Amino acid sequence: MPGFVLLMRRRNDGDPTMRVGFTVTKKIGNAVVRNRMKRRLRALARDLLPTAGTPGADHVLIGRNGGNERDFALLRTELGKALAKVAR
Repeated sequence: MPGFVLLMRRRNDGDPTMRVGFTVTKKIGNAVVRNRMKRRLRALARDLLPTAGTPGADHVLIGRNGGNERDFALLRTELGKALAKVAR
């Protein structure tokens, strides 16, 4: 997706807990920009992962350049598409 990359890996350990991680590199910008991007990614995960995430899997959201400028509703729909795609 243009605003982020979603990686998902099933743990296959029998634990249905979903775990999530966030990464934003220094290429994106200074600390203020990176923290803003992480806050947006956390809000997206809080909204969508409980319902659309894969139980027993690790989800990692990697912020991409331009993710801060994208509309939040657009990012939300993109995350929904990405979660549906990795669930297959």
